[in-house]
Amino acid sequence: MATSTTRNRPRTYPMTVVAQDPKFQVNGKILTTTVDVPAEQLTPGPGGARVKVIDYDASTGTLYKPFVGCVSKRTGEYEDCLKGSLTNDVIEENPWFHGQNVYAITMNTLARFEKALGRRLSWGFGGHQLYIAPHAFCEANAFYSEADRALMFGYFPSPFRRQKMVFCCLSYDIVAHEATHALLDGVRGRFTEPSSADQDGFHEGFADVIALLAVLASKDLVVALLAKGTSAHRQGGHLPLRDLEAKVLKKSVLFTLADEMGEASEEVRGKPLRASLGIDLNTAWRSNADFDEPHRHGEILVAAVLHTFAEVWHRRIKKLAEALGRTGRDATVQIELLAEEGATAAESLLNVLIRALDYTAPTHITYRGYLSALLTADEQVVPDDSRYQYRELLRETFGALGITPSSRLKSGVWEPVGAHLRYDRIRFESILRDPEETYRFIWDNRKALELAEGAYTKVESVRPVARVTPDGFYVRETVAEYTQRITLPASRLRRLRIRQPDGLPDDQIITLWGGGTLVFDEYGQVKFHIRNKVLNHDLQSKRLLYLTDSGYYSEDTALASAFARRHLARQLGMRAFRRQATF
Repeated sequence: MATSTTRNRPRTYPMTVVAQDPKFQVNGKILTTTVDVPAEQLTPGPGGARVKVIDYDASTGTLYKPFVGCVSKRTGEYEDCLKGSLTNDVIEENPWFHGQNVYAITMNTLARFEKALGRRLSWGFGGHQLYIAPHAFCEANAFYSEADRALMFGYFPSPFRRQKMVFCCLSYDIVAHEATHALLDGVRGRFTEPSSADQDGFHEGFADVIALLAVLASKDLVVALLAKGTSAHRQGGHLPLRDLEAKVLKKSVLFTLADEMGEASEEVRGKPLRASLGIDLNTAWRSNADFDEPHRHGEILVAAVLHTFAEVWHRRIKKLAEALGRTGRDATVQIELLAEEGATAAESLLNVLIRALDYTAPTHITYRGYLSALLTADEQVVPDDSRYQYRELLRETFGALGITPSSRLKSGVWEPVGAHLRYDRIRFESILRDPEETYRFIWDNRKALELAEGAYTKVESVRPVARVTPDGFYVRETVAEYTQRITLPASRLRRLRIRQPDGLPDDQIITLWGGGTLVFDEYGQVKFHIRNKVLNHDLQSKRLLYLTDSGYYSEDTALASAFARRHLARQLGMRAFRRQATF
């Protein structure tokens, strides 16, 4: 029988964080907000089972005293003891608050992923704890390092304020961006490998858009943005509907957020939000060489999602106005209600964007494939799309940028698997959890699944998931990923009808990757088989050409982290950068 102490323990702790970054202030005070963090027994740092802050500064050789946190004498649980003393100086200069800020944002981002995917997540580096260094070095950079199992945040002198430092660890979107890199690496580990401009851009674009929508999911921040972006039209805490069209929201609220993103965001990653919103919804970007650089290529994904977000928000406002009986462009709606609709729209899109990862192939992600994954993920949880038409908007926005679904179905969702697979030699319970049983199933169906017979095949993971629909029903699935690998000298590519790029030596050892995702329903039947075949001649030919042109096979030295290289290349204004062969 549970004791009263166990029964009353909270599931989450509210922790105070900077709502955007120290540059965003209301009435001269840095705007803060609270985020829900999964409750756990913390150690100094703070540190928990999944995330531990180790505040070591490599530039000065300083190991900061760890933040002990506050434990209630009455309950023994965590309390936010810094909240009452958070002046601007404390926020900007207290390393203990910096540690709490990165811990809380990272844990909140992890909780978002686990909620959307319906399961516990693992890190991509094979350990249980992700380390975070809030003051890792004196440099305008921040990155996820798989080798170090860590998120590294830099600091640098402010170009605008004398004797002030800018701390990347105080920018919500930078912390969430780097945490997303680590989480995506755990869900799809091979997306860090070079394959195409889409795959290089996807990691950066996905991390950007998750971070930006997480910022917009804060009601406190959206209220401040609405008030600041449309202050001339405010009427007693209300806004007229004419100021809430999608195109106006883009120019007011989202561009206001872009302008307010502080020195840290601008120095480390440029202005991804402003740059992405400045991309016209057409296909001109395809002929612009600037978009070969991963961050710039990622902005296409950000643009598609944020333009969709603005339209979704507008439609939610329109439904709200109708429910309140407000009609006409001059009718007004309370700013708090508008902000709540905006935060809800951001949260809804966040869930779809994250959930879609389970409907992608484990190798060679493309924007077209991700669009089909988005549409499928939303359809599985919300079959009736008539209220806000999320899927219609996604198809329209991506389509305007020249990105069409990979699926051949008109709806753009992945095609269901037919009834031609064998199930007679597998155990129902085991196939939903056991990689060995799943491999047996794949082996028995290798011809029907169109696997390459001579390739090395491995089941990477089998993950039972349970997702809750908006109506409160459960969608239970099992997601299994397998990969196939062929290693051979370049001279043998022609035998497989794969083009050998000019300049690639015959004795260069090549590894071809392919794989698929099997989505089982709750009865153990395959619903979807989403794959990139290892012997897809066109895909592999294009990949090898991309790698050769990028200098992948001629790299001698590089930074240890792929993400550090990308961010350094962005800072130096490099359109292309070379990669090491041990990616």
